[in-house]
Amino acid sequence: MEKAGKERDKSPSLAPPASTILHDVKAERLDLPKRSIITRPGFGTSGQRISLLVNHFRVSVRYPDEYFYQYSVSISSENNSMVDSKVIGRKVTDKLYQTYSSELSGKKFAYDGEKNLYTVGPLPHNNFEFTVVLEESIGKRGSPSHSGSPNDSSKRSKRTLQSNTFKVEISYAAKIPLKTISLALQGAETEKVQDALRVLDIILRQQAARRGCLLVRQSFFNDDSRMFTDVGGGVTGVRGFHSSFRPTHGGLSLNMDVSTTMILKPGPVLDFLLANQNVKETRYIDWLKAKKMLKNLRVKAMHSNMEFKIIGLSDKPCNQQFFLLKVKSGSGAKDEGETLEITVYDYFVKHRNIELKYSAYMPCLDVGKSKRPNYLPLELCSLVSLQRYTKALSGTQRASLVEKSRQKPPERIRVITDAVRNYRYDEDPLLVACGISIEKQLTQIDGRVLDTPKLKVGNSEDCIPRNGRWNFNNKKLLNPSRIDRWALVNFSGRCDTSHLSRELINCGRNKGIHIGRPYTIIEEDHQCRRASPVIRVEKMFEQIMAKLPGPPDFLLCVLPERKNSDIYGPWKKKCLSNLGIVTQCISPSKINDQYLTNVLLKINSKLGGINSLLAIEHSRRIPLITDKPTMILGMDVSHGSPGRSDIPSIAAVVGSRSWPLISRYRAAVRTQSPKVEMIESLFKPLANGEDDGIMRELLVDFYETSNGRKPTQIIVFRLILNRYNLSHRDGVSESQFAQVMNIELDQMIKAYQHLGETDIPKFTLIVAQKNHHTKLFQASAAENVPSGTVVDSKIVHPRNYDFYMCSHAGMMGTSRPAHYHVLLDEIGFSPDDLQNLVHSLSYVYQRSTTAISIVAPVSYAHLAAQQMGQFLKFEDSSETSSGQKSMTAAGNVPVPELPRLHKDVAGSMFFC
Repeated sequence: MEKAGKERDKSPSLAPPASTILHDVKAERLDLPKRSIITRPGFGTSGQRISLLVNHFRVSVRYPDEYFYQYSVSISSENNSMVDSKVIGRKVTDKLYQTYSSELSGKKFAYDGEKNLYTVGPLPHNNFEFTVVLEESIGKRGSPSHSGSPNDSSKRSKRTLQSNTFKVEISYAAKIPLKTISLALQGAETEKVQDALRVLDIILRQQAARRGCLLVRQSFFNDDSRMFTDVGGGVTGVRGFHSSFRPTHGGLSLNMDVSTTMILKPGPVLDFLLANQNVKETRYIDWLKAKKMLKNLRVKAMHSNMEFKIIGLSDKPCNQQFFLLKVKSGSGAKDEGETLEITVYDYFVKHRNIELKYSAYMPCLDVGKSKRPNYLPLELCSLVSLQRYTKALSGTQRASLVEKSRQKPPERIRVITDAVRNYRYDEDPLLVACGISIEKQLTQIDGRVLDTPKLKVGNSEDCIPRNGRWNFNNKKLLNPSRIDRWALVNFSGRCDTSHLSRELINCGRNKGIHIGRPYTIIEEDHQCRRASPVIRVEKMFEQIMAKLPGPPDFLLCVLPERKNSDIYGPWKKKCLSNLGIVTQCISPSKINDQYLTNVLLKINSKLGGINSLLAIEHSRRIPLITDKPTMILGMDVSHGSPGRSDIPSIAAVVGSRSWPLISRYRAAVRTQSPKVEMIESLFKPLANGEDDGIMRELLVDFYETSNGRKPTQIIVFRLILNRYNLSHRDGVSESQFAQVMNIELDQMIKAYQHLGETDIPKFTLIVAQKNHHTKLFQASAAENVPSGTVVDSKIVHPRNYDFYMCSHAGMMGTSRPAHYHVLLDEIGFSPDDLQNLVHSLSYVYQRSTTAISIVAPVSYAHLAAQQMGQFLKFEDSSETSSGQKSMTAAGNVPVPELPRLHKDVAGSMFFC
């Protein structure tokens, strides 16, 4: 490797060949110091002032010296039956309200429904206990409950209810001062503040629970059909509200926002199954899928008005499923009658006089016990409302939900303020006891609108975005690529590929991209469409290799579906991993200049071209970045679908290349243990002494593309979604922040040291959060806040360094700002410089001509994780591309490794 300057002559090479890595370099070179989250260094001043409203409601505390008394609740069963904490919790609450006012001395309480109960002031008894009796239906006399053999009359259903008794013990646990909140508001670090805030949030949850709401973390949902939105597939979106207390720079506030969760569509079970399986007639229902889908759901029987839980389906149809029925002859009180064997269908039709129109040839619902089934015809059962649907939505369902649940800013303001007034939170007895009152109007704050970054496009022409948007009309790309040897393949019978290729060539010419005529256009054989996706891809490549003189530079692939095509994964794997061919997948509904321009933006980026640059990037005048070699990282972890604990998580990190540019990135992606949020492979020492981690790959690439310069500064943007209910006051998030600083950052440093380096770069570490519940509104306009709106006062953390930024232009619904938490800043950015850098990084997203809602590096990392995750869907779980498995730390669960990218595309922006 060539030396470049005296500085590099004196220091070890960052990128030695693999064969010359120093094997005696130890993985643990030193004990790195534990770091703490930095405090806010100041406030930004740049930009134009704007008056805003925020969905935070001011909270005042009249008695800050009050205490909450915490009591532990222990529930045990006398007959060792399983304790359903949610069901028992409701009964405990009711019992305490109705019967045990003496033990509580008339005090009101907040109970989390499981383990903790809180009061204001102590109870007269530190410990006491009582019993709760749950009565459970096990079938009625003469109900279709299977009773075993015909001679086993002892098992017949003679009772309507079965009672289980639970012992509840309540004992004193802790004393929580409310004053910790006021201390936290003054910027002090107090251990108990999380506990006090948790009590306030539990009070809000208990209010909602007593109204019969569905509770999902800090959100609650009423059983109100006016709040329901059908999204197809038997799934309904239900609109509710998120509410939580937040300590902010401006004082304690109640954050109230509209929230949405998914439930199963309530109503007849048959209607649900038809919608869920997208069939029009019951004869097309797949009963194996239905059995899996219905298990553990709650239904109400229309003939008895009783609720049951489904444990399965009967083995036989309703008109063939027999059970034993005891029938009296009517001769006297001592008459034991006779036992008949009868079908479920005949029982309901002949003995209950209930007409069954559809059930005869369908399975019955089993709502009994594993050894004591209880069968009900499907048409007599309806799904109970507010049962959560936790599986991933399809693309169609997501699009429907977004379309139907959008709210413009004025409507969202009205809905939120009406909710605060209607729920009357500050009339809760516990909040009254603390002297807590809540204002009924949104809080007014000041924000700033940062100047829009200027861009450079073809011929060094200036391009000035308007409200976060620009276009390439009559403009050329800054650095267009050239496409000579390429082919077009078509898996869709709907697309006119000849017309598509002609229009793409013409559009490319207008944008400065030379696109030659395709070597070939290959239409998939109709007979192949019934084959598996992998075979279809293999057959297509057989034709490609037969018709082309050599490997193509580029492949344009037309898919039959716009999203979630089963061809996508195996096609991408074949191109990117096996052959090293750049590819672009499309599924055009209409072909016009705007559509083709967007496609060309992606293609040009993947082939190494540059669509546009920031003007300050083009002229090398980026504060603190142009002066010293600076690497920018974007990091994200993508997890499997909800409920799938067997799907590996995928960690993706993108790193900037070709310094001083901040618009070009390379991705490194690895699998890791399911549901693990911390990235495990930033530094990955092997048995032979080499490092196979993500950071080494990106550091070497930076060195090779930046004229032999090593990064002396590294800016890390770490995306953490709301999967962990992340907020600036949540105890879990504080722990996550510490892990990012003291686990992930340590791995990055060790990877740097492993390359033989002693001078550690300066780090600036920023967590980027998208899914939170703070919304900004213009105080004097109905439109969304303008692109570039930033807020770093009043609603931010009272001590830590964070800010909200709405860098994009919200065209539909209500804009959600990104929330940035600066955990570490060794580089030493001023608030203005850092906020302007973040704003600028929202304009370097090469895939589009709009500013995006969060910085491009983390958006790229998210894309890379999603795209590489498609590979796993078509990999045998017992094998990997190398024939080996890596093992998780917990439980030795095998985690298949991702196939590595081919060397010819490893440095490309394949994720664009």
